[in-house]
Amino acid sequence: MSIQTDPVPSRIVDPAAEAVQARISWRGPILFLGLGLVALVFFALLTPGAEETRFMVATRDDLVQIAPFAVPSQLTALILSVGALGLAAYATWLTRARRAVPTWLPLVFGGLVLLAFLVWVMAGNTNALPLTVLLTGALTLAVPLIFGSLAGLLCERSGIINIAIEGQLLGGAFLAVVVASLTNNPYAGLVAAPVAGALVGLVLVMFAVRYWIDQIIVGVVLNVLVVGVTNYLFSTVLTQNPETLNSPPRLPTLPIPFLSEIPVLGPVLFKHSIVVYLMYVAVAVLQVMVFRSRWGLRMRAVGEHPKAADTVGIKVNRTRVLNTVLGGAVAGLGGAALVSAGLAFTKELTSGKGYIALAAMILGRWSPKGALAAALLFGFADSLRQVLNNLGSPVPSQFLSMLPYLATIFAVAGLVGRVRPPAAEGIPYKK
Repeated sequence: MSIQTDPVPSRIVDPAAEAVQARISWRGPILFLGLGLVALVFFALLTPGAEETRFMVATRDDLVQIAPFAVPSQLTALILSVGALGLAAYATWLTRARRAVPTWLPLVFGGLVLLAFLVWVMAGNTNALPLTVLLTGALTLAVPLIFGSLAGLLCERSGIINIAIEGQLLGGAFLAVVVASLTNNPYAGLVAAPVAGALVGLVLVMFAVRYWIDQIIVGVVLNVLVVGVTNYLFSTVLTQNPETLNSPPRLPTLPIPFLSEIPVLGPVLFKHSIVVYLMYVAVAVLQVMVFRSRWGLRMRAVGEHPKAADTVGIKVNRTRVLNTVLGGAVAGLGGAALVSAGLAFTKELTSGKGYIALAAMILGRWSPKGALAAALLFGFADSLRQVLNNLGSPVPSQFLSMLPYLATIFAVAGLVGRVRPPAAEGIPYKK
C-alpha cells in the first residue's frame, strides 16, 4: 500500500482510507416519504371534492383586517401533499448524494403536512379554523414546558439528572397561587414561585452531591413528596379558605404597541402577560450564556469531564449545586406560568407537564433553542386538540391527545436519532 503525503506536512493521506465512505442513513428520507404518502392518501384523495375548508387569520384588534376565507379542501390538500412528496424526493436525492439535508427542509415539510391535515380535518365544517387562536394557544401552553426544559438543561449540563421538574413546577404553581391570593398581587406570586422550585432543586442536589444517592430515585421521590404535600394543603388549608388563599388575580396582558397589531404574528407573539416575555429573555440569554460565555463553558466542562474541570480549578460540586438551584428556580417560574391566567390551584395541577418538559429537553439536544422548538411542538399539539374539540372534529379527542407524543416519536426516530447526554450526567463526583 502506497502512502502519499499532501502539501501540508502534518497530514498523511491513505488512499484506501479515503475510499471508505460513511454509511448512508435512510431514516429521514423514509420518514418523509411515509408521511408524504399518508398525507396524499388520507388528507387529499379521501377528502370529498365538493367540500371547502374555512380559515380565519385576523382578530378585531389587528392593524389590517383580513376577512375569513375558504379553500377547496381536496385540491388544497392535494397540492400540499404533492409539495411534501417533492421535498421528500429532494431529501432522498441529497442523502443518496451524501449531502446534508438543510435545516429548512424538515420544517417546511412538517408545515405542508400539518396544513394538509388541517384542511382535511376541517373539510365541510361550517366553522372557520382560527389560526391566530390556535398559534396563540400553542405558545401559551408551551411556556411552562419551556421553563421546565430550561431547568432540566441547567441541571443536566452540569451533571445532575433532574427528574424533579414535575415537583418544581407544582411547587411553583402552589406558592404563586397562595402568595398572589394573600397579597392580591399577581406579580408577588410570580416572584414567590421560583423560591419553591429552588427549594426542591436544593434538596435534590444536596442528596446527589453530599450523600451520592441515585439522582433518578431522588427526583421521583421529590415529585411524589411535592404532590402529597400540595394535595394535603389543598384539601385542608386552601379548601377551607378559598377566597383568601386560592383566588389569585390574573396577570394583566401587556400588548407591545404597534407590534401586537400586526396580523397573525402580533397577537401570537406580542400580546401576552409578562411571563411570556420573560420566557423570550430566558431562552435568548441562556442560548448565549451556555455556549458563548465562560460560565457556560465551565458548566459544560463539569457535566462532561468533572475531573478535568477540577484540575483547572473549577469547583465541581459547587457548580452543580448553584446550577441545580438556579434550574429549580426557573422551573418554579414555569409553575407560575401555569396559573398566570388567574387559575385556582387544584390537585396535581401540572398533570405530567414536568415529564413532558424533560422529553422536550432531550428532543432539543440539551440546547435552549432546541428545547424551545420541542416545547412548541407539544404546545401546538395540545392547542390543536382544544381548538378541534371546540369546533367539532371527525377525529376523536383521545387520538388528538396522542398527537404530541406521536410527534415526538417520529421526530426522535426520523430527525434526531440517537442523542448523547452529558458524559458525567448522574455520576457523583468524589474527590
